Amino acid sequence: MRDSPKNVAVFGLGYVGCVTAACLAELGHRVTGVDRDEGKVHSISQSQAPFYEPGLGEIVGEAVRSGRLRATQSPAEALHQADIALICVGTPSERNGNLGLEQLRRVLQDIRDTVARSSPARPPIVAVRSTVFPGTCEEVVIPALAACPGVRVVSNPEFLREGSAVRDFREPSLIVVGGSDADAVRQTADLYQALGVAAQLVSLRTAEMIKYACNAFHAVKISFANEMGALAAPLGVDPAEVMRTLCQDVRLNISPAYLQPGFAFGGSCLPKDLRALTYRASRLDLNLPFLESVLASNQEHLRRAIQDVFDLGPQRLGVVGLAFKENTDDLRESPVVTLLEFLIGKGRDVRVYDPHIRLDRIYGSNRDYILNAIPHIGRLLTANFLELTSWATHLVVAQNPGAELALQIRASGLPVFNLTAPGPPLMHHAVHYRNLP
Repeated sequence: MRDSPKNVAVFGLGYVGCVTAACLAELGHRVTGVDRDEGKVHSISQSQAPFYEPGLGEIVGEAVRSGRLRATQSPAEALHQADIALICVGTPSERNGNLGLEQLRRVLQDIRDTVARSSPARPPIVAVRSTVFPGTCEEVVIPALAACPGVRVVSNPEFLREGSAVRDFREPSLIVVGGSDADAVRQTADLYQALGVAAQLVSLRTAEMIKYACNAFHAVKISFANEMGALAAPLGVDPAEVMRTLCQDVRLNISPAYLQPGFAFGGSCLPKDLRALTYRASRLDLNLPFLESVLASNQEHLRRAIQDVFDLGPQRLGVVGLAFKENTDDLRESPVVTLLEFLIGKGRDVRVYDPHIRLDRIYGSNRDYILNAIPHIGRLLTANFLELTSWATHLVVAQNPGAELALQIRASGLPVFNLTAPGPPLMHHAVHYRNLP
């Protein structure tokens, strides 16, 4: 390890806490686990895991016998000379679905009382490993420890699965530490240095959110696979073969592709094929709520973007991009067309520039689609970008502009509203706009 072994207090000896404590001890740290449950403390003190988890019993036994792991019911004993205090207590659901923070608040009180009484020369770093909603560290944890000068708070979410928690710790796919104090973040990340996986160092709220993003994504993948399997089987298709083949594509399917927050999707494939899938499922009396919700989710995302642009007020809005995505002239089901329809219908003054759109070169269903949606689209299209910026007071970037056009956007000096950027679009002056490539 880069630094010498650390003294670590682990609050909570359930699945996450006990596995974390034992595995950190296995890495060479000196760990004291603390829990109000006398049974858990006694079990560990007897070199036994308090519950079954593959491989955990052996690690606990070796760690206790080596003197690197011990357990106590006393927060003061656990915090004595501790460099880092990891909070690993449960945050169960309340009846309304919100997180229950009772155990977290109780541990924070224990830490506050202990540190306030002992006034250590070097207060411990408090790392929240429990799953908590973004903002909890700032709104609950830090205020609760305000009476303890020198205590620094970081978020260190866990990614351990029951049944494979020891392996998940030893072979992590992701290590995340978030906080505003760089030294506290680094010291917490160093706990895991021997595992050979670079920790992702992020902001406090980002660390809290990543845990939810991961779990939600896992739930989405399971639901997707189950619904595709439910549809494939009655069609005489082997569901396992479908998903096995799908996973062979590691460029688009099992990859970072499409996992970038931005504007709504459109085009001639995704909306059409989702409608066909859900229609055929209904003919088979299959209810596939996940797949059925995708188009509704996309529509709601588009509605939010439209409202954000509309809220700019009666400006002269120059829209960059008309096709459903960059580097194409396909206008079918382009979300930009829906945006324009709304703005025009509400009396907003708009002009459009798309480097790949020339109305006299668009034919067939592509031409029919745009003329049916916006019959006077020809009067809104500008021939070049300079013409657009000479007229507009604001630019709305509706598709990835590419490096060359991005430079022109910056050079225009106009305020920019980028719908392709992650999260809600924010107004920026083009000269300082960092979200453009």
